[in-house]
Amino acid sequence: MCNWTFGLAGLCCLVGVLCVGNGKVRADDSQPMLEEVVLFQNGDRQYANYRIPSLVVTTRGTILALCEGRRLTGGDWDDVDLALRRSVDGGRSWTPIQFIADQGALTMGNACPVVDRTTGTIWLPFCRGKQPGRGNAEILLIKSTDDGQTWSPPVNISKTTMDPVWPYVGTGPGHGIQLENGRLLIPCWADATEKCGEIQTSFCFYSDDHGVNWKRGEQLTRNASDECDLVELTDGRIYLNARSRQGKKQRAFAFSKDGGHSWSAVDYDSRQPEPSCDGSLIRLSDPHRFQKSRILVSCPANPDARDHMMIRLSYDECQTWPVGKLLNPNYSGYSDLAITDDQTVLCLYETQGCSKMTLARFNLEWLTDGKDSLRRKSEID
Repeated sequence: MCNWTFGLAGLCCLVGVLCVGNGKVRADDSQPMLEEVVLFQNGDRQYANYRIPSLVVTTRGTILALCEGRRLTGGDWDDVDLALRRSVDGGRSWTPIQFIADQGALTMGNACPVVDRTTGTIWLPFCRGKQPGRGNAEILLIKSTDDGQTWSPPVNISKTTMDPVWPYVGTGPGHGIQLENGRLLIPCWADATEKCGEIQTSFCFYSDDHGVNWKRGEQLTRNASDECDLVELTDGRIYLNARSRQGKKQRAFAFSKDGGHSWSAVDYDSRQPEPSCDGSLIRLSDPHRFQKSRILVSCPANPDARDHMMIRLSYDECQTWPVGKLLNPNYSGYSDLAITDDQTVLCLYETQGCSKMTLARFNLEWLTDGKDSLRRKSEID
């Protein structure tokens, strides 16, 4: 059997999932499909808590699900190690939890991987505290050249990716992107004062030589946004969608015309309410290979609490968001999105008061109540 638990409104009777002989999970694309499974939960491997999700799909189609394993108290500056689970069959089964970054009592968190589609290398920037009980002071980088099975020793890239006056810095969290020109682009945030969370801003760093060298871009509007996500638009601009600050309770956004180095002033989108929480952003389809442009955002939609996880869909390159589907009406915190090779959407998100990390797997038909279906142009020509 497919080892899944089904969520929301008894959709298990509608799923139509096929476990085929090659081990891949394939859904009947004529039916709405939503499946959920818990990947991390409090107490696993004797860790107090798991938080801050991250998802990528490799060039071989392997799904990597990462998060912070918080060993003792579950706090942000706990003894934090990077946890990983892998799936090579579309999410039907998962490897046991392994820890790929652990340096004793130091905080090792904020995973923000990016896959180089040219080389197949998975680059994984993350943050480290300089001393126990104090986190996110440096940016480290590891890589995998074997589909996430093993990882290189960490390299400190702080000198070229962060301002030395910043007391705190954060990669992502979530995932980076690779632009059409090959640039690897990592979304980030930073603190301007010693009091964490007092004054923060978003920024990015990038590599134009397949991860050999990394360079920091310019900061966005001061204290207007922090944790952020990226997508490349069809006109070559970068759209940034971010957690808002100063009580705005709406998703922040900005645009870059130079590949993420400099940015427009941060603005806020009243059509995307949020309680100031990390979300996620990803392209589902482009108009060149598919019938339409489709870009997704995930974030809790209740401006007063972290609940009502909403998946929003834009058909016009992030100008409007006409489709919104509730994934979970209850507690739902940080999230990250990924797209499998068969265009299934994955959302790894915090549930049940951050006691569990749940992976939702759904299709466009579920998201649009059957009003839209993903088809390649060649299928309709």
